Amino acid sequence: MIDESCPIEEVRNYFGNDRFATEACKCRVLEASHGHAVCAFTIEDIHRNATGNVMGGAIFTLADFALAIACNIGENPTVSIHNSIEYLSATKGTELTATCECDRSGRSTGFYTIDVRDNLGVHIAHMIATCARRP
Repeated sequence: MIDESCPIEEVRNYFGNDRFATEACKCRVLEASHGHAVCAFTIEDIHRNATGNVMGGAIFTLADFALAIACNIGENPTVSIHNSIEYLSATKGTELTATCECDRSGRSTGFYTIDVRDNLGVHIAHMIATCARRP
């Protein structure tokens, strides 16, 4: 378990082991606390699909990374068991930011909402997730 009082650098080091998110997608942790996380990446060519838009998988990875942080700080090890994402708009900006908030945190399950926006304020995606906590 990652303690709620853990400094942000320790959170970054721990979740740096989520290598697809941090190395391939280049996600960064901006904020992290119990039930809350903000993560971002600067859009690069690697994030784009054949039409030049940011690939849905890159957007999902950013949202899922924020979820992983928010649902694991101050909780037993937690994994997502269901995600639903809606892509609302194409990205016009140069950076994407995902903000995850806990809607309800129980002993064995948690419910979270993740919103992804670009640096121009455009709402890019909305994800809801259900997570299971391991004893």
